[in-house]
Amino acid sequence: MPTMADVARSAGVSVATVSHVLNGTRPVLPHTRQAVLDAVEQLGYTPNGLARSLVTSRTRSIGLAVSAISNPYFTEILHGVESCALEHGYSLLLADPHDDPEHERTVVQLLHERRVDGVIIAPSAQPDALVAYLTRHRLPAVFLDRLLPAGAGGQDGLPAFDQICADGTEPTARLVGHLAGLGHRRIGLVAGLPGWSTTAERLDGYRQGLAAAGLPWDERLVVHGDSSAAGAERATEELLSRAAPPTALITANNAMTIGALRALRERGLSVPADMALCCFDDFDWADLFTPQLTAIAQPGRELGAGAVRLLLDRLDAPDRPARTVRLPCSFVHRTSCGCPTPPEKGTDS
Repeated sequence: MPTMADVARSAGVSVATVSHVLNGTRPVLPHTRQAVLDAVEQLGYTPNGLARSLVTSRTRSIGLAVSAISNPYFTEILHGVESCALEHGYSLLLADPHDDPEHERTVVQLLHERRVDGVIIAPSAQPDALVAYLTRHRLPAVFLDRLLPAGAGGQDGLPAFDQICADGTEPTARLVGHLAGLGHRRIGLVAGLPGWSTTAERLDGYRQGLAAAGLPWDERLVVHGDSSAAGAERATEELLSRAAPPTALITANNAMTIGALRALRERGLSVPADMALCCFDDFDWADLFTPQLTAIAQPGRELGAGAVRLLLDRLDAPDRPARTVRLPCSFVHRTSCGCPTPPEKGTDS
């Protein structure tokens, strides 16, 4: 089996230079780096990960803790995390916290015990135990998709951890404005799980959209579907049972869109003839529905890759101030909103 010394002889460099190229511990001239990589390829050299971790105090592994991995949105995030991690020479360990605060802390502890260099987490609605664990053990972490409550684990209202998420307020306001522009005056919202920042932002966007359209706030038009299909089915049925039900509906994530559609079908109502529908979260098969779903598309892969880059920056500079990064969403105009024909497939208009 070839050794690092064999690679050094083949490339005409020192063993230390080979180590710097493979571990990224010091800049190396491009032609020297390429000579080392060519020698690695020709000899079929495989670095000893355990030995390297003992030298560098890193395992070049990242823990990812997200719930509902089967959700198409989180699948896109996973692809983004994995591809960016591999690009930088990191492996990925995956855990599902099930959106349970206690289990969340447990799985992060297990990842930590596997000596991951840092973790990327989509936090639960009650992340206090998790934040306490991360703070106590100084484990590098990036919060993904859902932001921590203001000042959680930090000082003076500033975040203690790096965070990355999509903007939820303006896109939701845009959905309300679009439906209001089509003449709807009673626009219902199936909101997500209370306690999540995504739920709060989309609810805030709904309020802003109503105000911009000159429509009154009516709490009877807002129900929480708890970010699940079953919860949204119950919530939509509740809205439909009102004395004055909505004529248009916004669902705040893709799972709740499925639940809302089931409730409408059970009532024998069609979209958009009986109920206009817009949803937050686009997914690959949204255009296969009849009618096709008008949706807000989140940049899942970009969020995943951005979380990895934030974590690697944190590993390189542990004491720098924490950052919160927000990425824009896009409006995918189809026909479930009641427009007879969208401008062009996939346009943001």
